[in-house]
Amino acid sequence: MSMTTTDNAIPAAERTVRSGDFDIAVYEYGDPGAETVVLVHGWPDTHHLWDSVIPLLAGRFHVVAYDTRGHGESTRTRRTRDFRLDELAKDFYAVIDAVRPDRPVHVLAHDWGSVQVWEAVCEPQAAARVASFTSVSGPNLDHVAKWMRDRLSRPTPRNVWQPFTQLLSSAYTFFFMTPGLPRATFGLVGTEPIWQRAVALMNDTAPSNVKLGPTFRQDMVDGLLIYRANIVQRILSPRERHTEVPVQLIVAGRDVAVRPAGYDDEGKWTARLWRRDVPAGHWMPFSHPELLATAATELIDTVNGAPAPRGLRRAETGRSRGAFEDQLVVITGGGSGIGRETALAFARRGAEIVLSDLNLVAAKETVELIAAEGGVAHAYSLDVANEEEVTAHAEAVLAAHGVPDILINNAGIGQAGDFFDTPAAEFDRVMRINLGGVVNGCRTFGAAMAERGLGGHIVNLSSMAAYSPQRGFSAYSTSKSAVFMFSDCLRAEIAGRGISVHTICPGIVHTNIVANTRFSGVSAAEEKRKQERYDNLYRKRSYGPEKVAAQIVRAVERDRSIVPVTPEARLQYHFSRLAPAVGRFFAARVKLT
Repeated sequence: MSMTTTDNAIPAAERTVRSGDFDIAVYEYGDPGAETVVLVHGWPDTHHLWDSVIPLLAGRFHVVAYDTRGHGESTRTRRTRDFRLDELAKDFYAVIDAVRPDRPVHVLAHDWGSVQVWEAVCEPQAAARVASFTSVSGPNLDHVAKWMRDRLSRPTPRNVWQPFTQLLSSAYTFFFMTPGLPRATFGLVGTEPIWQRAVALMNDTAPSNVKLGPTFRQDMVDGLLIYRANIVQRILSPRERHTEVPVQLIVAGRDVAVRPAGYDDEGKWTARLWRRDVPAGHWMPFSHPELLATAATELIDTVNGAPAPRGLRRAETGRSRGAFEDQLVVITGGGSGIGRETALAFARRGAEIVLSDLNLVAAKETVELIAAEGGVAHAYSLDVANEEEVTAHAEAVLAAHGVPDILINNAGIGQAGDFFDTPAAEFDRVMRINLGGVVNGCRTFGAAMAERGLGGHIVNLSSMAAYSPQRGFSAYSTSKSAVFMFSDCLRAEIAGRGISVHTICPGIVHTNIVANTRFSGVSAAEEKRKQERYDNLYRKRSYGPEKVAAQIVRAVERDRSIVPVTPEARLQYHFSRLAPAVGRFFAARVKLT
């Protein structure tokens, strides 16, 4: 979804809220009469952590951010007990009682801000004061401790390994709890540029995106007391803590502090739970502000009674669903052959399908077949070789259906004939469709998937011909080999974004592409004879497109990168790697066309 933004994160109002002996600095944005979203930061941040998120929310909500005690403009303290979670929870309630006493608020919190809000939402009065809670990279410490104890009480290799890796990830906290040493260390190296570069590196974002407050150096050393005040107590004496507040977990797959497995038992203590696993680092407010704003907004709308969007439905835990239910699959060349069977295969597993084809009538026939089985699909006319047309198509699909979870670049054509008999225009046509169609799809839909930040799958149809040199197939083999290498390069480039790229290499498969293959250097009558001959041979092979579709589904399910489909494709793939010279030897002496 698109987010409405304001120009910057300049507060419309500032106030001081009293909580016991502490003054809490509060900053408000947007319309005070709108629904309230409270933002809570962690260590070593202040409300400036949210500078990139606030403009995305303030156009619609009354946004409230505050400096937690010991940070920013709030009262400072050097007493460890002042940083106990129950004290921080009191500050949270003091703030929301001051800014929105008449109705519940929604909360988006990060790191220790999330930890302290977990403390607050497990209190008896929470459901009356908090309407929803989106938690980012900050667990309930009691729940994590219980998760570790449960795993270690059943010591399988996996159950021991998961807590062990969490302890390794948390090892820095013991240094932070050492009296004096961390304060002296951060006093020496805790300069803003060093911290910005370190956080940017861990989160694959620009240092300029790492927003720090003017009190950063003091916040870094003063805030360390939160570790000593809570970590050991919660690990040794975890409590049974439940909440009725709807909770959305945003789990960072590359979090340096909290391993994703540590959230696996959260459903035991949370009445309504959603979980989104994101291929990101710990500081997502810096690297993924749009994702956080969108996720929080979707939860707010849903708990207020709006239909849940696809992404939130998929994130809901404790609900049985089909393998690809609540996922959107975009397929090119879906009017027949492998494209049609792949569309049917994913639809049968619960996916919503957007399929395109140069032949709109054929695309609509595929939609009718899916609808007859109870699925949902949408047909579009598309020439994948036309970059402008693909761009316009992607914009229309993104606006009407959202960002795909799976993109399948399947559209392609066959071509045969000696190179010197193949006109330049024909060679270029094959490249524009077979390679250009894949590139165009990845550039449009793939870019939207990367920007969304939730990962996904891109499936590119190559061929056994990509690694099997043959006389008479220079244009076709070159196009498919280019798809193979392009997929390898793209896979390396976007692996950090959680998007898998799958290269599918069918062999001898009977589809209508065989009957429509163009043969260069022969008469129309001879071309027709060859088309009929090879279509008949492929039919006798008895390997239909539905078998390729099954391999595509399996590749996505098992996250397989390169998939030679048929037995001959698998044999030739391994043979080409072990003895490529032999393949070239036979290619020079055997002509299949």
